[in-house]
Amino acid sequence: MRTLRFSHAARTTALGTAALVAALSLTACQDGGQAAAGSAAAASDTPSPQSPAATGTPADQGDEKPGSGSTAGSGSDADSGSVSRPADAEHAADKRQGGEKGDGPVTRACDGGNSKVTLTPVPRPVNHLLLTVTNTGSEACNAYHHPFLRFGEAQSTPPVQEDSKPQAVVTLSPGQSAYAGVTTSSADGSGTGGYSTKRLTVSFQGREGGGSSGPSKNVPLGKAVYVDSTLSVTYWQTDMNDALMY
Repeated sequence: MRTLRFSHAARTTALGTAALVAALSLTACQDGGQAAAGSAAAASDTPSPQSPAATGTPADQGDEKPGSGSTAGSGSDADSGSVSRPADAEHAADKRQGGEKGDGPVTRACDGGNSKVTLTPVPRPVNHLLLTVTNTGSEACNAYHHPFLRFGEAQSTPPVQEDSKPQAVVTLSPGQSAYAGVTTSSADGSGTGGYSTKRLTVSFQGREGGGSSGPSKNVPLGKAVYVDSTLSVTYWQTDMNDALMY
């Protein structure tokens, strides 16, 4: 009989212990759920590395389109399309042709200060002489238009043969020569006012023409040259044969 009461008491104690354990477990589960929920809420408040708050960048900065701001301003020059301006082309042409425009270096005119001039007789055509100008300077020069000639005490220069005008300006590198043909008198004797002289002065023209430019050159003549009213000269040529064909 004592044994049965003991067993009943032990069973009652065991049931109470089990109930206590269950209550404690339920409380732990509730506390764990609240802790997990708190952790999740805390995690949601932490900015991600890619969010604007994490980087400190204003949220609207990410909407900036390429090419806006200063970048677009720097590209405006490229869009202008002004690669070669007419003024640039004109300046380049002046440099090639020895013009006096522009700020850069230009090819100067050939004149008595940078050239040597000779006058020589030729067998054909009759009553013709060959005038040669040679660049003795250290830079190129342009032989513009045609030379102005004064034989002896002449008060005027002979006319130029217009059909001898070349297509381009004659440019002489150092040591190179240009040529002009001189018709001294008529072959049939139709010329008037003839005279002989051993003196010749050659003047040069600038780019614009219309008058002499730079120093003139006195050309010594080995023998007297007879000239009359038919005296004429050609434009400067690059080839002596072209100078003597008029």
